[in-house]
Amino acid sequence: MQVQWYGQSAFRLVSAGTTVFIDPFGDVSGLAAMGISFEYPAIEGVSADLLIVTHEHADHNGVEAIGGSPVTVRSMAGTFESPIGDVVAIASEHDPVAGTERGPNTIVVFDFDGSRVAHFGDFGQSALRDEQAAVLGQLDGMFVPIGGGFTIGAQDAAALVERVAPRWVVPMHYRTHRVNFLEEPDAFLERVGNVHRLDGASFDTATLPPGDGSPLVVVPQAP
Repeated sequence: MQVQWYGQSAFRLVSAGTTVFIDPFGDVSGLAAMGISFEYPAIEGVSADLLIVTHEHADHNGVEAIGGSPVTVRSMAGTFESPIGDVVAIASEHDPVAGTERGPNTIVVFDFDGSRVAHFGDFGQSALRDEQAAVLGQLDGMFVPIGGGFTIGAQDAAALVERVAPRWVVPMHYRTHRVNFLEEPDAFLERVGNVHRLDGASFDTATLPPGDGSPLVVVPQAP
């Protein structure tokens, strides 16, 4: 499986000619009025077979950026048919107070290229509930926000990774040279230990180094 990070929580997954895109961002120029700098390159020239949106915030729901005629699973809990089989969207919250501050979020989980993968969107709960963990099952890979502020931060993200215990995990939604908000990744990376830094924004899961029994934290370069 080829994985490419476009910044924030936007990822493209490709295998055997099938493309899945998760949480594309569109025009977020309105953030500048709030003093927020968001300078990831625009998502252009990308098409998909399956498009997933975890929740309806502008840095996650830019569906107009993705070409083709993708089947779209959009910000609603449930089990949905797709070109890659069932996509399960698990109800969760964008904050630690039952969604009353920032609303709902979905965790999406699906099987792709022989791996079970979950994307946690803007997960903001202080901890995963037992019923959510049961639906997730045993994961091969996960994409998890770590930047705090609008989602969980370093401590809760590290605890989540320890509980779920996937083979590999990609942190997302944190401060880089492209954005001037959220926490930097250092505090999270110090807690998880088994870190594999990349020199580019993409990787192939088949070429990841063997693990030592703990989750391998894969850190792409910010695009």
